[in-house]
Amino acid sequence: MTDRLLIFDCDGVLVDSEVLAVRAEARVLAEVGMAMTEDEIANTCVGLSYPDMMALLEERFGRAMPDGLEDRIQAEATASFATELTEIAGMSTLLASSDEPRCVASSGTPEKISLSLGITGLDALFDPNAIFSSQLVEQGKPAPDLFLYAAEQMGFAPAHCLVIEDSPHGVAAALAAGMDVVAFTAGGHVRQPLIERLAGAGAKTFVASTDELACFLGA
Repeated sequence: MTDRLLIFDCDGVLVDSEVLAVRAEARVLAEVGMAMTEDEIANTCVGLSYPDMMALLEERFGRAMPDGLEDRIQAEATASFATELTEIAGMSTLLASSDEPRCVASSGTPEKISLSLGITGLDALFDPNAIFSSQLVEQGKPAPDLFLYAAEQMGFAPAHCLVIEDSPHGVAAALAAGMDVVAFTAGGHVRQPLIERLAGAGAKTFVASTDELACFLGA
């Protein structure tokens, strides 16, 4: 038993879902006259819960979001998961080879997290009681609430937690929680501007693959 807890984000860290979600978001936003490129969405919205994303879009476009927009985006993204979603390459091997305590802390809904982990088979590598959604806390990332809640539920002090994140909001949340954080850039959505924003959010350690992550973790 180790005295360190590994806290994994889900989308873009465990599963390569962000590239699918971003594609769906770009399609639906274009249909309602709020065009954004996939790169723009990846650089500004990755890591946000859908309610927080809607608030950001309202500010950007200066108008209320159409009724049902969030549901349309989620439905389109979810439909692509069934046939296109994969784990981040090598993630199941990394998890299977590690005996460190671990959990998931994601901005996604419990249903989305369950679907993503189930499709990829990663659900078998996490305790069902060690999966936490931002719906469990008052404020999602970049607030520290979700990570602090996960650590408390798992019985670890923040100083003994290492967060693996792919978004600036997640990095900021981990640092605000007083935790160490690794910026994980293996997802298909990652572009140089996002890497620069991860650094701007305070990330000091970057890993670009599960092999690099395994080396960093000492697995």
